Amino acid sequence: MTRDEIGRMGDEMEDWLKDVKPLTVKGQIAMPYTWSVGETGSSFLVALRDQTKILASRCDACGTVYVPPRKNCPKCFTDIQGSMEVGPEGTVEAFTIVRQGHPLHPAKAPFAYVLVRLDGSDVGFLHIVRDDWDKLAVGCRVKALFRAQRTGHILDIDTFQVI
Repeated sequence: MTRDEIGRMGDEMEDWLKDVKPLTVKGQIAMPYTWSVGETGSSFLVALRDQTKILASRCDACGTVYVPPRKNCPKCFTDIQGSMEVGPEGTVEAFTIVRQGHPLHPAKAPFAYVLVRLDGSDVGFLHIVRDDWDKLAVGCRVKALFRAQRTGHILDIDTFQVI
């Protein structure tokens, strides 16, 4: 094929594309997947399930205590070894009340998302308050309440209760 023939073929293809309208198909695709929380996350969830304990990790380099536990310190990038127990009580650092339901929410509205600094921890732990959310205030004390039937999930802590 010569360059002229290739050029004409390209022009013909462009002419053909001018007459084609874009096709749009609306829909959804289910993309199920499994994500491993790793050794550190697994020990946290197993402790919730089997011992109703909340585990944290402490960085030996900077002393920061993290909940949930972390494998590496995000402040100084040091490997963290071991875990320790914190809570189950803590102080509310921030909250927002959810009044509109959504299928992806962990609870039926109304409820509150709370950022709790558990006793013995240096960072906030995000969870929910199902009842008494109208009593929430920054600085108030809360306590973790565990489900009777636990499965190794973050919602094995059913709720935090204002105390």
